[in-house]
This record gives sequence, structure tokens and C-alpha cells, in this order.
Amino acid sequence: MFVSYLILTLLYFQTAVLARPGGESIGCDDYLGSDKVIDKCGICGGDNTACKVVSGVFKHTLTNLGYHKIVEIPEGATKINITEMSKSNNYLALRSRSGRSIINGNWAIDRPGRYEGGGTMFTYKRPNEISSTAGESFLADGPTNEVLDVYMIHQQPNPGIHYEYIIPGDNVISPQLLAHRRPGEPLNGQLEMPESTNHNEDDLHRETDTLTGQSVGTFPVIPPGRFPSHQPENQVPAVQLSRQNREYNWKQIGKTECTTTCGKGSQYPVFHCVNRVTHEEVPENYCDSSTKPIPEEEACNIFPCPAFWDIGEWSECSKTCGLGMQHRQILCRQIYANRTLTVQQYRCHHLEKPETTSTCQLKICSEWQIRTEWTSCSVPCGVGQRTRDVKCVSNLGDVVDDEECNMKLRPNDIENCDMGPCAKSWFLTEWSDRCSAECGDGIRTRSVVCMTNHVSSLPLEGCGNNRPSETTPCNNGPCAGKVEWFAGSWSQCSTECGGGTQQREVICVRKTEGNFDVLNPYECSYVERPPSQQSCYLKPCGSKWFHTEWSTCSKSCEGGFRVREVRCLSDDMTTSTHCDPQLKPEEKEPCNTHDCIPEIDENCKDKYYNCNVVVQARLCVYTYYKTACCASCTRVANRQSGLLGHR
Repeated sequence: MFVSYLILTLLYFQTAVLARPGGESIGCDDYLGSDKVIDKCGICGGDNTACKVVSGVFKHTLTNLGYHKIVEIPEGATKINITEMSKSNNYLALRSRSGRSIINGNWAIDRPGRYEGGGTMFTYKRPNEISSTAGESFLADGPTNEVLDVYMIHQQPNPGIHYEYIIPGDNVISPQLLAHRRPGEPLNGQLEMPESTNHNEDDLHRETDTLTGQSVGTFPVIPPGRFPSHQPENQVPAVQLSRQNREYNWKQIGKTECTTTCGKGSQYPVFHCVNRVTHEEVPENYCDSSTKPIPEEEACNIFPCPAFWDIGEWSECSKTCGLGMQHRQILCRQIYANRTLTVQQYRCHHLEKPETTSTCQLKICSEWQIRTEWTSCSVPCGVGQRTRDVKCVSNLGDVVDDEECNMKLRPNDIENCDMGPCAKSWFLTEWSDRCSAECGDGIRTRSVVCMTNHVSSLPLEGCGNNRPSETTPCNNGPCAGKVEWFAGSWSQCSTECGGGTQQREVICVRKTEGNFDVLNPYECSYVERPPSQQSCYLKPCGSKWFHTEWSTCSKSCEGGFRVREVRCLSDDMTTSTHCDPQLKPEEKEPCNTHDCIPEIDENCKDKYYNCNVVVQARLCVYTYYKTACCASCTRVANRQSGLLGHR
């Protein structure tokens, strides 16, 4: 009976201390009735004046794929905001200075949510990838109890990372030091009340840092809810209890269900009002509500959840078209204390491991196609250009923009072409076969035209003013006449084809018996003189061979050659292919076939017997030796010029 009364009294005192029936609150300095609160930079009772805001934007251009450190969050930082300025394929990552990964470590991309680290809780946000253009972010109220490093997993150009946090100014003691100072150590001039703690530590397992692969140590398991409480010295226990309180008491009849089936959940004791003697449950108003114990959270199902494969997101395809590769990180993970930890892969051996690589193909590559052959050169002579049609064609055969194909592999669609020097020459036809007069003096004709010469080896210049003659005299013998104007028959047309002229002889004659005497023209002036020339046209010419004059001989002796250009031209003086090949004039012939006879100089003699030494030493280039050994040096010079001429 005395024991029950003692227990009831202790419960009363404990409830009085914890419940604070008077409505008084505990301030951040742990004093009952204190109204002190923590300011923005974590100072208990501060007014924000000692806070220092640190902010900036990380805009550096990065080239290598992988983790890049962008900012350091110091110990004691509050109101932390790390935000990507626009959406990208990059990811933010967070790790502690001690080497433990908090978010997105070791190429494992965590899901958005809340993650504990550095003594505070970080909220990791990744906006909807389709409907939002905002980037990723880390948010935390702080304060941090260690230095944290923020990284960016670089995969594409950096859009900029905005960072901001608040830290206490100089000469300010952060409240996070409360967790590290010794009992009784002064803080801001005050002494801490001694407290007794009872932490049961269970070694969970040694994990691996997901960023660096280094060991991060052993995680102690501390049962929650075991916080020290202090009984104020001025608290007087009540020794008189009402009859009702003596008959009924609060009793723990069980616990709530655990919030999780594994990985450390929480549960609370359930108290009901019961009869002290019979232990039967009665309505709660039978017990003093002020003495009802406050349920404290207790850990439950603290064993780790079964390991599972945590599948990261696929990387970008290694190629923009055609068959490429993409990768993803596969980690063995376990959940404990509402945290997901990376563990050794053997713990997931009971599960089939997903593939870490896969082939990918964003689209089939387009390719270059040459649609036409090279065109003719843009000039008949000299340097011009020629072109061809080059297109970028998709796998469906459609012509697409050039950017769809690899510009480095594009075939040339334009190039220079050299048609040789643009010299000009007189081009001539052969003389006509017929004389313009059947008897007496007449003429024969030919066509002459100045055209561009395309043969680069011909030593020809411009046509100049020396135009070759188009007519040449001819005579088919004497003619007989009679007294009167005598008109001979028309000659054959001056050209075998195309437009030409016909000639005939018109003379004043006196006809005698069997003879004609030629008189002066004035003797026939009273008679109309017949025309002596008229135009004629036999047929279209079609095509004829034209050729230039012969070039100069390539050598003056011992056989050289000379050349001329031969071209087939149509009526309009354009190039044709319809000439008879058997009638084509020769384009090359030998010339100057006689032997070369050097001139003998009687004064050119060797003055020394050993001039052969001068020749062997190649001293003939000097005037003295060339004169002293004239014959030997001249003989060698002629021999060398002959060898050059035979090349």
C-alpha cells in the first residue's frame, strides 16, 4: 500500500514538472517561463543583428563529367538555400566534411524528400521535369554542427548555382556548442545545470561514404525520448491526496503499433484509468488528469529493413544519333532510422541485380549523298570553278538541314578547275578547191577566225593585227572573147557551204570571125555592163576543221617538233563533233632534223695539259679557268646542253 502511494506521488511530481499545469513554457535557454527564442542565425535570445548573410552564384564553366565542389557551408550556418538557377541534367550533391554522403553520393541519385545531415534536416527538391523549368534545391533551417560541402554532378553546361546561408558574426557563441560543452562549463556567463544522461549505444554496421568510398565510422543507436529532466528546488511535493486519487490510478496497459515494420520506427505507451485494487478499467474522469503520464516516444523494430537495389537515373546517350550507350548507378541500400544507407553489395545477392548499361539510339544518323557529277568548268580557259550537288539525307531518304549530318565529313561541292592559259590564235580553213574564174584570173577563198587557244603547250600569243589573207589568186588559162560586153559564166561559189560569192569576167570585146578582140571598156559604155560578182549559198556547212598556224620549232637542230591546234567548228563558229575524223589536219610534226654543228673558234684552246682536272673540279664557272681551258670547258658545256635537249 505504501509502495503504491509512493509510486503515485512520484508520478504526480513528474507530471507536475513536465506538464507545467500553470501554462508556463521553457525558453531556448532551458529555463521555465523564459520567453527567449532562437533568432535567424541560431543565437538564443538574439535580435538578428549579429547575423551575417553569405550569398553568391557559382557560374564557373566546367568541362569534365563528375563531381565538382561549388560551395562550403560552415559550422553554425542557418537558413541554408542552395538552388540551381534553371533546370538542367546536372544534379546537386551534399556531403559532410567527415566524409559521409547525405544526398546524391557515389552516382546514386536520391529521390526528393527530407534528409538528415550536419545536425539539421535538409529538404531536397527536384521540380517536375516536364511542367517546370526550375532547378534543384537544398533547403535547411540549421544550425549545422559541422562543415558541409555542396557538389554539382556535372553532365551539361552549368546554368548557375545560387547559394545563401546565415552565420553568426564575430564574438558570438552558437547554440550548437551546447551539444559539445562539458557539464558545468560556463556559457555566456551562465552555468549549465548538471544533467545525467543514459545513452545505450548499439553498433549498427560500418557503412561506406557514397561520394568517396571511405569508411564513415559506426552509427550509434540512441533510443529517443530519454531526455534528462530537472526538478526545481522550490517544488514542494503534495502529501495530501484526495480519496478519489487514492482509489484510482493511471496504468500502462500496452503500447501503440510501431510506425514501421523495420528500420527503426516509434511507438508510445497507452495509459488507462484503473481501480487500484481490482485493476478494472474505469472512465478517465475517475483519475486525476493532471497526474496522467505524458506518453514518451519509444523506438521499435530497430532492425534494418531488407536490403534492396537502388536504381539511379540513366545517363544521357553517348551519341546524338546512331547506336550509343547509357549508364546508371546501381547501389545496394538499406533503410534504418528513416535514413537510406549504402551497404555492401553482398547483402542484395538474394535479388537479381538490374543492368547498369544499356544501348540507346535517339535517332538514326543522316548521311551525306552526292547527287550529281561535277559540272563543266565555268571558263573555257584559265582558272574557273566546277560544282556538284551534295545533300544531307535522312534514313527515310528526305533531304534535311546540313546540321543533321557531320559537317566534318561533308564532301566538297565546289572546287577550282584549270583549263589552261587563255592564248588566242587565228583559226583557218583549207583553201577552196575551185577558182572563181573558169578562165583568166580568179581567186580562191578560205575562212579566218580569231579564237581562244586551249592548248597550254603552244607558244602562241594574241591574234594581233596580222590577219591571214582570206583570198589567193588563181588562173585557169586565157579566155576568148567577142565585140560587146562579154560576161563569162559564173564561177563556182567561193565556199562549198554557207554564204559565199561568185565571180565572172565582164569585158568589152569585138567579135571577129572566129575571134574576139578585147577593147577598152569605154568602147562598150553605151551598153549596160552586167554585174561581175554575186552572192551564193550552196548548202549549210555543218562542221569543218579549223587549225592555227604552226608554232615555232621546239629545237633549232637535231630534231624538234612544232604543234598547232585543230578544232571542229559548226556554222556559228561553235565547237562541234561532227567533222570527219579522217580529214582532221595534223596537230604535230617534226622540224629542224639537221645535226647541230658547233662553231669552231680557233682562239679557243687549252693552255695547260691538265685541263681535265679543272673540268673534274667544276672550275669552268670561273672566268680565269674558262679562258685557260677554253676547249675543255666548251666541250663539257656543249655535252651538257645536248643532254638537256634530249630530255
